[in-house]
Amino acid sequence: MDREYKRRNFITTFTKGNIFSKLSYVFCGLANIRYGQVVKGLLFLLLEACYFIFLFTKGIGLLHDLTTLGEHEQGMAFNEAIGIYEMQQGDNSMIILLTGVVAIVVTICFLAIWLFSISSGENARFNHDNGHHVNNFFEDVRSLTNENIHFLLLAIPVVGLLIFTFTPLIYMILMAFTNYDNEHQPPGHLFDWVQLDNFKTLLLSSDKLSQTFWPVLGWTFIWGIFATFSCYFGGMILAMIINSKGIKIKKFWRTIFVVTMGIPSFISLKVVGTMLGEKGIFNVLIQKWGWTASAVPFLTQASFARVSVILVNFWIGVPVTMLMVSGILMNIPGELYESARIDGANPFVIFRKITFPYMWFVTTPYIIANLIGNFNNFSAIYFLTGGGPMTLDYYKGAGKTDLLVTWLYKLTADTNDYNLAATIGILIFIISATFTLITFQRSGSMKNEEGFQ
Repeated sequence: MDREYKRRNFITTFTKGNIFSKLSYVFCGLANIRYGQVVKGLLFLLLEACYFIFLFTKGIGLLHDLTTLGEHEQGMAFNEAIGIYEMQQGDNSMIILLTGVVAIVVTICFLAIWLFSISSGENARFNHDNGHHVNNFFEDVRSLTNENIHFLLLAIPVVGLLIFTFTPLIYMILMAFTNYDNEHQPPGHLFDWVQLDNFKTLLLSSDKLSQTFWPVLGWTFIWGIFATFSCYFGGMILAMIINSKGIKIKKFWRTIFVVTMGIPSFISLKVVGTMLGEKGIFNVLIQKWGWTASAVPFLTQASFARVSVILVNFWIGVPVTMLMVSGILMNIPGELYESARIDGANPFVIFRKITFPYMWFVTTPYIIANLIGNFNNFSAIYFLTGGGPMTLDYYKGAGKTDLLVTWLYKLTADTNDYNLAATIGILIFIISATFTLITFQRSGSMKNEEGFQ
């Protein structure tokens, strides 16, 4: 009998349970009340009552308005009583969408509480029928500081995620299926649902939006790969040089590179951006020395600008990788190197057979995370080039060094195309999540968790 009770799930609790188990699906907490957990059962019942009061007073209306996103626009209307035109307040699609999302989140929270109440009632019934102790309300509260402390510690983070992450995330996702752009700004002009039109426009159409998205996506991949692996191999080489036996005062050299990390990167980027300008110090010097007759377009010509941002990112990112790699190099067993030297292996073979495989195995998760981070590296592009140089070939606001994330920002801050920004945000998430899952599953670190062999 004990085994049968323990096998019960959400469905079998209803089909095989007694009358109180079945009624608990309608009246939350009834099984808890029947089997001695009166206060706990009443709390479940109170939460259920509060939800249905909200649903019938506000919730149904909010969910209904969510289907239309408003019907009456703000405008001038003639007031016959006083014989003049007055501003008539209309609906606000943005507020309707937000309150609709809140209603959805509240409903999801209630469903979670409802499922928990059924599970709690079934647990109380199981303990009662098998002669086990059934905790009262005060014992349940005390358990939060002992065996159930994880519930207490997780409560605040879960609530924070629900309010500050989950709700805005749903709001942004739904916005991608509307026409909320610079021509549909509530309350003067309402926006509406357009289903998958934004995705079709970005991915499949032949207009300027699609002709901007694919080149920007391609540059985002090129930037991410070069920015990640140039810093990775550059940092590795620098760490190996500093850690080699012929180098003295190793701590001093490490300290110099670590100190550079103390300068905020956006300050470094702004300073270097000024130095690479048409009248910056680099152009002034190379013209003074007679190397060029005119200023080099480091940031104003597309090819030069893309190479420049990669090189500047290399200069900023190498110390971080160097510091991480130095710690890993110190932990490679010295016996491996001694055995290789005895077998006659030269430095190149030792690097290829020992150092690099070990480094790759340990740092694969870091490389994957860093690659995704560079795909979304807003500051490196925005503070150095601002996404420029601009071009008429791209959709308004986009430039030749813009990544998807910087273009998304411009669509939001400059052109008020919130629907397109939300659509790009979803596409960035899909690309990043898919790439991360596939590469993690195929990496040696995931396949061989026992360690490097």
